Amino acid sequence: MSWVRQLARPEILALRAYQHAAWEPGLARLHANELPWRARGDESVAGLNHYPEPQARALIERLAQLYRVTPECLLISRGSDEAIDLLVRAFCRAGEDAVLLCPPTFGMYAVAAHIQGARVVCVPLRAAQGFALDRTALLAQCTPSVKLVFLCSPNNPTGNLLDEEAVLEVADTLAGRALIVVDEAYVEFAARESLAAHVVNRPHLAVLRTLSKAHGLAGARLGTLIADPEVIALLRKLIAPYAVPQLVLEAVTGLLDAGHFRALARRVAQIRIERARLAQALANLSTVKAVLPSDANFLLARMADPGTALARACAAGLLVRDARGYPGLQDALRISIGTRSQNRRLLEAWS
Repeated sequence: MSWVRQLARPEILALRAYQHAAWEPGLARLHANELPWRARGDESVAGLNHYPEPQARALIERLAQLYRVTPECLLISRGSDEAIDLLVRAFCRAGEDAVLLCPPTFGMYAVAAHIQGARVVCVPLRAAQGFALDRTALLAQCTPSVKLVFLCSPNNPTGNLLDEEAVLEVADTLAGRALIVVDEAYVEFAARESLAAHVVNRPHLAVLRTLSKAHGLAGARLGTLIADPEVIALLRKLIAPYAVPQLVLEAVTGLLDAGHFRALARRVAQIRIERARLAQALANLSTVKAVLPSDANFLLARMADPGTALARACAAGLLVRDARGYPGLQDALRISIGTRSQNRRLLEAWS
């Protein structure tokens, strides 16, 4: 029996997936109960009167080239959030199985687990060591009921990269026992390659990528799961048959050209420069107690009076994220790196 069949929910393995209308773009579509005419004002290429292509091949191939993996290892979803939800639904039985998280971290992992009725096992990052992964504690807490381990690197909200050797050691140790999911939403801003290249030799490792951050396409809601083909096949049974809308497919496929990637490189470089500049300036303010090192497009600052800082930022027409609800971050605010003008306004508001 394969490792996926050992870990996944038996109900999902036995599930007969919904059979969407056949995708044959060269033939007239009299099989999907669609209207044969376009709506007034519809200027899309394929026509919004037709359902979009499920798991559009052209976009998958383009993303596979971008992430340097084979198309069979890739699932496109409505943001990483949908992929997270699909993973939990596929592998965790309500009331029996669990996911393991390392707080403080991205909140959607726990939300997806609670919606599914899965338990949440928490192994906190080591704050005194720069929010490093506690692999010894993690492995000790990974009981047979833990089916998924979510790791965020660079981590949200702390901004730090997790040690690559530690992550791979966890994946190797838990092979056959759990799927290790590394969320790399911010990896383009870090000075490190993605872990996606390791998936081919470590089928128990999966990687989440997104176009929402460095690519500037948050409104497109286009995420990607990179995983063993057997995991991808399993999740395809669960994902909505026409998950990504036609306008998003056309827009994103058209945008991912050479010009986009040249602009991407320039903007990532600009964010890194502004990140360093803003971190140094914040550290010099009396209202700021500490600024955490960051490999993402945001900074986490510990504030002398976070409530007042939030109010002053708002009065200056700026929103920053209140991070005080995260464990161990009762005085922290998260600041996305803006333009130089926006960053200057924030510094003036907090001076």
